[in-house]
Amino acid sequence: MKTTTLFRLGVVALAALAFAAGTRAEEKKDLTQPEINYQAGGSPLGAEPMYQSTNPKAPAMTLAEFELARKTYFERCAGCHGVLRKGATGKPLTPDITLGKGTDYLKVFIAYGSAAGMPNWLTSGEMDEKTVDVMARYIQQDPPTPPEFGMEQMKTTWKVIVPPDQRPKKKMNSYNIDNIFSTTLRDTGEVALIDGDTKQIINIVKTGYAVHISRLSASGRYLFVIGRDAKINMIDLWMEKPDNVAEIRVGLEARSVDTSKYKGYEDRYAIAGSYWPPQYVIMKGDTLEPLKIVATRGMTVDKQEFHPEPRVASIVSSHYKPEFVVNVKETGKTLLVDYSNIEALKTTEIGTARFLHDGGMDSTGRYFMVAANQSNKIAAVDLKEGKLEKLIDVGKIPHPGRGANFVHPKFGPVWSTGHLGDDSISLIGTDPKGHKQYAFKKVAELKGQGGGALFIKSHPKSTHLYSDTPLNPDPKISQSVAVYDIRDLDKGFTVLPIAEWADLKDDGAKRVVQPEYNKAGDEVWFSVWSAKNKQSAIVVVDDKTLKLKTVIKDPRLITPTGHFNVYNTQHDIY
Repeated sequence: MKTTTLFRLGVVALAALAFAAGTRAEEKKDLTQPEINYQAGGSPLGAEPMYQSTNPKAPAMTLAEFELARKTYFERCAGCHGVLRKGATGKPLTPDITLGKGTDYLKVFIAYGSAAGMPNWLTSGEMDEKTVDVMARYIQQDPPTPPEFGMEQMKTTWKVIVPPDQRPKKKMNSYNIDNIFSTTLRDTGEVALIDGDTKQIINIVKTGYAVHISRLSASGRYLFVIGRDAKINMIDLWMEKPDNVAEIRVGLEARSVDTSKYKGYEDRYAIAGSYWPPQYVIMKGDTLEPLKIVATRGMTVDKQEFHPEPRVASIVSSHYKPEFVVNVKETGKTLLVDYSNIEALKTTEIGTARFLHDGGMDSTGRYFMVAANQSNKIAAVDLKEGKLEKLIDVGKIPHPGRGANFVHPKFGPVWSTGHLGDDSISLIGTDPKGHKQYAFKKVAELKGQGGGALFIKSHPKSTHLYSDTPLNPDPKISQSVAVYDIRDLDKGFTVLPIAEWADLKDDGAKRVVQPEYNKAGDEVWFSVWSAKNKQSAIVVVDDKTLKLKTVIKDPRLITPTGHFNVYNTQHDIY
């Protein structure tokens, strides 16, 4: 990349200083490309209006420069360094630190990265020289604060499209609802409802941007989806043509939603957690009317210091008690929120590990297995006793999705996770009664295709374990999946060329993501995810033979990513 003479001289003068500072970093690590791809994910907050700092000690910036830098920061940097730049998985970038470094020093770090994990934004081609200069000045300004989002703001976005008393009293369509798939169309702000029996699209439903997950009500009638822009859509699967019946925006950025599952409370409540503001909200389960908002700001589990923006990473609903399991990323706390009386809300706070992300139940539903990704741990939480069972060391940056449960020939029931930062798959024993000596220990480690794994999946009726690697920089790896025979794991994996089977006629990325079984457990669906202006597809594989079964192509399937089978999601089967 062409650089000016002045900038090149600055690099030469400061490179040694930058390298020395990098080697003194508290946490040295080699940042892999899959980690960069994952951590640099964009944030919807870049579009929100914010106040420009006028700190007299900071270098001058025009309004246009400030807006460019703010947008870039939320697109590239907020995932690591936090909305308020107080630090998350990355270091703090507040003026008390950055002003003393100076613009030239900061430009070197932004351009060339560091041994402590800073990506090389200039030399990788992700930023040009002008943007590097603007960002170096921007991080010396006081961080702009996004607006809060409370009850008043939520209620202005809340819409009941079809009131409960006007909805069908019985199922009005002939679809096998249990075998419907909800597939995220990431860049169009939609989900595709696909008939798992006929492989035909039932409806394309308008939603928030980049839907993160789909979850089912306890009854299986209502489908809830949440976008990264914190918009929730409630879809009635009983309608002649399933579609939205209610919606609400619960914040400015979010990832998680679920509903009450405990006996006697089925479909009564819904809950959603936000990245910004850091909070969760409990809503009516039939209309999404917001009832109670609870902030998650507080002290971290390790250093016992205040964190101003602990994001709600994931939420599941307990089958053992009327409780929501709320996982707070930056503080490292798992909250068991008792919804039996939301006017006098009781919460059990369990210290697990920092940087909680996603996870799922063990095969019995008693233990919730949640990844603390930057801590390289899995926390096993006992939902019956309401306590931390064990912290288990695993590979680099675990990312299980909901994980995968199966019975190992030696270790009995295990739950498993893949990793973003290495090629391992960790197996954790989950049977304290029948296999006590292996319970909540990493009992085995499989070798996968490479880092960049996002989802792993099995099924009680299957003898296979699938792992994707969509964030791996090698197209051969990102466009295929690894399959293991759980009866003979020592023989390694078989590679399925999913993107090749899709037979797409353009040069899109064709990343293969999120294996998902149908209800019967005899076929597995994969998204072949290309750019918005490229063709994508869904590939269906016969689980018994590992052969191609069918390819679903439709011009409406734009950037398909995650997909969720209604029955398996409703009953926590994975």
